[in-house]
Amino acid sequence: MPEKVRVSIGSAIVLGLINGRLDAKPTTAYLMTYRRGKCLANCGFCPQARESRSRTDMLSRVSWPAFSTEQVLNHMEANAKTSGIRRICIQALNYPKVHTHIQALVKAISKRVNIPISVSCQPINPENIRLLAEAGVERIGIPLDAVTPEIFDKVKGALAGGPYKMERQLALLEQAVKVFGKGMITTHLIVGLGESEKEMVEMIQKCVDMGVLPALFAFTPVAGTALENLKQPPIQQYRRIQLARHLIFHGNARAENMSFDENGRITGFGVDKQTLKQVVGSGEPFGTSGCPDCNRPYYNEKPSGPIYNYPRPLSEKEIAKIFEELALN
Repeated sequence: MPEKVRVSIGSAIVLGLINGRLDAKPTTAYLMTYRRGKCLANCGFCPQARESRSRTDMLSRVSWPAFSTEQVLNHMEANAKTSGIRRICIQALNYPKVHTHIQALVKAISKRVNIPISVSCQPINPENIRLLAEAGVERIGIPLDAVTPEIFDKVKGALAGGPYKMERQLALLEQAVKVFGKGMITTHLIVGLGESEKEMVEMIQKCVDMGVLPALFAFTPVAGTALENLKQPPIQQYRRIQLARHLIFHGNARAENMSFDENGRITGFGVDKQTLKQVVGSGEPFGTSGCPDCNRPYYNEKPSGPIYNYPRPLSEKEIAKIFEELALN
């Protein structure tokens, strides 16, 4: 078993590893595999990238202090259930023996607590996927991040000095669905890497048709990364994509029935206006998307806003603001 593991700052507070105050408590305990160096991959948006100048304890805009694995397991056993933790998610870097570390960590956690475990990782081959299932992982995530081959290659593939290929990621997602079943696989899609709204919506539809749950992230610039000067996507753009994702995921609409302008911007969602207003009024499309009970507080934004992914139910005032952002008043 690895001697150390990183824990997101919010999870560390909830588990009692450190003291602190939280505006919104995580309902998932987020862990990250530990190594002295950085990831072998070189994704342009990631502080853990091989050539990144960012701090080694950062992922997105969140800090992840390191603790002894035994200390984390002890606190998890003592505090996880009473603190409202309903899922454990292990984020894995890419390095030799990482899958051995993940499997050992999953088995150790499973001996201490009866809480579902998700793993976000880069399988090397289908055998890795099978071994994760045998170790006790409930769900796995294999990130696409980018939604076109050109952007993928530029951001995390060969042009970025990275090892990944989009067609390989899609093949691994298909293999994972065969092992874990439809609806038990997640992929991450980052809005704001240069894709059109149409391209994002088409990939969301492709994922749903495969039996893969697409989790949306807003691109977040982090100092020291290759994309540190790229701006976050406009909130109005993100809201449209969140709404489209919700409609597609729940079977209310399909990408091919939505309409787009000449720039690929969504102009129609393929449902009547009354249905649209009901869905927006629920606030559900604008919460964090991902595995069940994943709320990722402030992973993409400062608590002061704008809030891209709400980690809690929305207030009436916040929903009214979203109606304005979507021009649905």
